[in-house]
This record gives sequence, structure tokens and C-alpha cells, in this order.
Amino acid sequence: MAESQMCPCRRGEPFGECCGPLLAGERPAPTAEALMRSRYTAFAVGDTGYLKRSWHSGNRPEDLDLDPGQRWLFLEIVRTERGGPFDDTGLVEFIAHYRADGGRGQLHEVSRFVREDGAWVYLDGVIQP
Repeated sequence: MAESQMCPCRRGEPFGECCGPLLAGERPAPTAEALMRSRYTAFAVGDTGYLKRSWHSGNRPEDLDLDPGQRWLFLEIVRTERGGPFDDTGLVEFIAHYRADGGRGQLHEVSRFVREDGAWVYLDGVIQP
């Protein structure tokens, strides 16, 4: 993705100033929400390496296959709890909208994040109806 294109996470910044440096490993996510946004962006651009690196080591899948027919459209952050620069745990509820198989869908999840070796990582999530 071009550095100057708007970031898929829709925070309103160019990719090169928003999630790009996180995906490239140039800087860590400062908050759980920032990690959530960067993981959404990784799904949108197909960066399975970043997804695995940002997953808690105890829950990280060995293989991660993304559906090439699924196109992520936009992300809504519903709420956050904790997950700030001085927290060790955080929660982010989000709705990720996508297009697949000729139709639209959404993934509504409440995700838990923790710090591992000082960095925010995705622990797990519960899909919401």
C-alpha cells in the first residue's frame, strides 16, 4: 500500500503515518486500540506476518490463511476499556465491515489485548451476534 494513501483503519491519516510504521515494525502500538486498528489494516492488506507477530504467543495460530475473496471495507470502533499507555490489559469492541461472495457482511467482536514483553498483543476475542 502506498505511504500516502489513506489508512484502511479510517483514523484519517495516511498509511505511512498511521498503521504503516506498526506493520513495518518501526514502532510499537501505543494503545490497545492502535493495535486493533493496525491488525484490521493488516487483514485489509493481507499482511499475515504482522497478524501473527501481534498475536499473543500462547494463542498464536501456526498457520493463518486469509480469504483472498474477502475485501475489508471499513472499521468501526464501538468502545474501548483500558488499553492505554500505562495499562497492561485492554478491551476493544469493533465492527469490521467486508464484502465477500457478492455480498456484504460484518464481524462484530469484543477483543482482549494484553502486554507481552512490554508490547500490546491480541489475546482473544468473542464474536458478538
